[in-house]
Amino acid sequence: MRLDDYDPGDDIRDLGRGGGGFGGGGGGGIGGLLIGFLPMLLGRKMGCGTILLLGAVAFFLLGPGANMLSSGSGSADPMADSRGASGAICDTEAERFACNVFSSTNKVWGGLINGYREPSLRFYTDNNRSGCGAAQSAMGPFYCPADQGIYLDTSFFRELDQKFGAAGDAAQAYVVAHEVGHHIQTVSGVSDQVRRAQQRASQAEGNALQVRMELQADCYAGVWAARAKTNDGQSVMEPGDMEEAMRAANAIGDDTLMRSAGQRPVPESFTHGTSEQRMSWLRRGLQTGDPRQCNAFDTAI
Repeated sequence: MRLDDYDPGDDIRDLGRGGGGFGGGGGGGIGGLLIGFLPMLLGRKMGCGTILLLGAVAFFLLGPGANMLSSGSGSADPMADSRGASGAICDTEAERFACNVFSSTNKVWGGLINGYREPSLRFYTDNNRSGCGAAQSAMGPFYCPADQGIYLDTSFFRELDQKFGAAGDAAQAYVVAHEVGHHIQTVSGVSDQVRRAQQRASQAEGNALQVRMELQADCYAGVWAARAKTNDGQSVMEPGDMEEAMRAANAIGDDTLMRSAGQRPVPESFTHGTSEQRMSWLRRGLQTGDPRQCNAFDTAI
């Protein structure tokens, strides 16, 4: 992807490594991991990374990740130890790329929404805190509507490549832009409307609404990619970028992740959409560049 340097005026911070481990007072190991994350799954916390937990759990339970849980080796990010408790922003290759994507999304959405309020970007290592509670690397990137912040441990980019087979800078950019898509839902009022509807809905109905939220955010990510330009007027998209983004969307569909975890896909339990749905709505945004085409609530998905 062709991306200009980020705007130093963007609200970006590196929180570093926080304390407290996996939280919730439940102890460590597999049980602590599942207990700590279950409330967030049931609460349908927004974020592309949350559904990736299913795949991560499968990796830890069934694969070599089980040894990582007992090794005490800490973060898999080779830059983690050098970042400490907090650090300079955008000072690693992965962080700088995320900063450039983040800045580009703000330019695009600032031109589309009058009075646009930009989100914040918060890097962290292993675990920290957000306005929505714990921020833990196993959750993947997520958006917190309470503080309008995007939270990212950049070790996730390597997970996306090595564990989910979605390599490439466009795959990483899609993830960041998806979380910004959730911010668009917050500032436009869609998020509040859906939350109120979910409070009156059954679990299955609430999950179905959440799927539409995620698919709209996928479409918004595509709108950004279609519209984003460099300072010299070139598209940020290069040959092969669309395919990279599609591979990422395919890898994180509910049905694909459940099969990878050895589970039978149960549509009533989906919270992010199937691989085909995610690719379809990302493609819709990429091909139209029109956020008005991203209304996943009044059309068949």
